[in-house]
Amino acid sequence: MTDTTTLEASTAPHPLRWRLLGFLGAAQLMLILDVTVVAIALPHMESDLGLSRAALTWTVSAYTLAFGGLMLLGGRIADLLGSKRVVLAGLAVFTVASLVTGLATSTEMLVGGRIAQGVGAAMLSPAALSMVVTLFDGAERNKALGVWSALGGGGAALGLLVGGLLTAGPGWPWVFFVNVPIGIVIFVVLAALAPKRSGAGSGRVDVFGALLVTASSAALIYGLINAGEAGWLSANTGWFVLAAVVGYAVFALWQRKASVPLMDLKILTRRPVATGTFLILMATVLMIAVFFLGTFYFQHARGYGALHTGLLFLPVALGTMLGANLTGRILAKAGTRTPAVMGLVVAAAGLGIAALWTNPVAVTIGVAVAGAGTGALYVVASATALGQVAPHEAGIASGLVSTFHEFGASIGVAVVSSVAAVSLVGDTITGFADGFAVAAIAAVAAALVAVFLTPGRQKA
Repeated sequence: MTDTTTLEASTAPHPLRWRLLGFLGAAQLMLILDVTVVAIALPHMESDLGLSRAALTWTVSAYTLAFGGLMLLGGRIADLLGSKRVVLAGLAVFTVASLVTGLATSTEMLVGGRIAQGVGAAMLSPAALSMVVTLFDGAERNKALGVWSALGGGGAALGLLVGGLLTAGPGWPWVFFVNVPIGIVIFVVLAALAPKRSGAGSGRVDVFGALLVTASSAALIYGLINAGEAGWLSANTGWFVLAAVVGYAVFALWQRKASVPLMDLKILTRRPVATGTFLILMATVLMIAVFFLGTFYFQHARGYGALHTGLLFLPVALGTMLGANLTGRILAKAGTRTPAVMGLVVAAAGLGIAALWTNPVAVTIGVAVAGAGTGALYVVASATALGQVAPHEAGIASGLVSTFHEFGASIGVAVVSSVAAVSLVGDTITGFADGFAVAAIAAVAAALVAVFLTPGRQKA
């Protein structure tokens, strides 16, 4: 009786679905902001807490690594327990962890708080996206995913402006404290209004698999960060990268043998899902390169304040939202291949401008153009990977996309931090130029892959 009622309720459109999308989007916006809002405050954290270059990088990577590494577990739990319960639990953990991180007085407390934020985010994000997928259907689902993507891409850029305002005003701890009242309000609203849909009920979760993929990713990120000092071809760097590769291979074998695997690896053999995860990975790698390099370029190399730097990233926010909005409008008619390739080409062009002419005007224009390209990629990636998934796969598919999003941030910041190490710890700008150039080359290579990987336009 209960199951039938739940199923019937789930087939009718929820009358408050667009309002709920707004609050779920606001929750996701907090998670995205917490990647980029921190970037603008890093130089001030460095000064107040005496952070090393590695510690600065881990302040970003610890959050995104926990976020991405536990994302599949969060998606699986959402499928088992129901998305509403997991959304609320994740929101509570994230809010409390934000308070702790803002109170940090040492590197250990700061990074520990960031890890706890990542755990909460890993529960919240896939469950929230799963709820969005089940609240909407058909053409409305594509529109909702477009809004979701625009919030994510544009919010990432707006994070630097918000971070500048908070850092220049009450101070860097407030980039974390601000999450507390917002988190409480969203929690109360969603607890009252969000529909309670039954999950699969009983079932086990693959905790070992989640820890394995997280540890493998941690080894990869450590190796990439270490390359800034030890060198890209050093044995120390190579051993950590090799450990990551072996770990991923063991994870794949474990998923085939586990009685209740964290994910069905066959889902990655579906061309739309494979394309979507690849594009979301590249979009985040390029976006984090823009943010991390840009904030240190303006504040370290040019001596601008946090607010001035944040304002210079306002064109990036506008470009990102414009790229996402235009792509969402043309996606149904143009298909996914053309917007995906064009988004990568535009991003490469913007990054190339910043690499070739390292003056404030050129860098500002370049990162804004790159933002427009990555904004387009976010929409294409989400629509491609999630547009046709079955409702019972919504949680794990959402978790997969979000996992690659966060891993992209971890990998991106680790690589550009090491490439630009000479500029992050010295007075030269050559490291920044090198970092932008590497990101531009990566975008061009990804565009070539997207030509062959991305599905063509579907005929009616």
